Amino acid sequence: MKDQDMLTIKEFSKLTCIKQSKLRHYDEVKLFQPIKRGENGYRYYSAPQTIAVNLINVMHNVNIPIKKISEMKKQKSPESVLELLHKQELELNRELLNLHKAYAILHTYCSLIREGLLVDEKAINSRRMAAMPIELGPANDFSSGYFYDSFFNFIGQMSDRRIDPAYPAGGFYEDINAFRNAPGRPTRFFSVVPTGRDIREAGVYLVGYTRGYYGHLGDLPQRIQTYAKQHGFAFIGPVYEMYLHDEITVDDPEMYLIQASVQVKKRKSR
Repeated sequence: MKDQDMLTIKEFSKLTCIKQSKLRHYDEVKLFQPIKRGENGYRYYSAPQTIAVNLINVMHNVNIPIKKISEMKKQKSPESVLELLHKQELELNRELLNLHKAYAILHTYCSLIREGLLVDEKAINSRRMAAMPIELGPANDFSSGYFYDSFFNFIGQMSDRRIDPAYPAGGFYEDINAFRNAPGRPTRFFSVVPTGRDIREAGVYLVGYTRGYYGHLGDLPQRIQTYAKQHGFAFIGPVYEMYLHDEITVDDPEMYLIQASVQVKKRKSR
């Protein structure tokens, strides 16, 4: 190969987008070496070397040990390369699934927190809400008088279904009567998980807010019912109770921000 066909380390670095310091390190540990050293000690590379170094760099960046990459180079064959790459491919796939789940959880919390920062807490309003996937838990039994018995049962059910308990949870009331007669005692709990098998349907909802600890809804059920009566709305679906701000964002448990929403339609004029 003629000298004019070779690339200096600066040119090779620019071509591969790999820092010169990293190329020097690869050379020092004998992971990837220049095709030639000049009399002045300068490193020179060939254009075809870009293929190998780019893959080596990717492998190194995904934590394949230098020793493993070096062994692969010394005993190079389609089978040995495939074995090493496929093993890391499986590991990356597991990491991607974990990252995707972590992103979904954080994205869900961001959405709830942002909404809580924008609401008029004292107002009841009607607005269209998009469909939202959820995963409903089993029917609750509060006969023990201990709220968390049912909640712990719900968490266990979600675990059995391989649903991460880190997703936000809410309360589901089968209708407005269940919400009014037993506020803070939902018919079921639900997980706000994007792969949920149940759906909060799209439609027009009455939405209201209050501040309080888990299960302490104050006069919110009465305020929603009064608003519906005054504005000619009829309730047509379940009630969903969600905590937009909870212990993750608020120190005082009495200041958790609770949202309740129920689907409605306009009553027919007589």
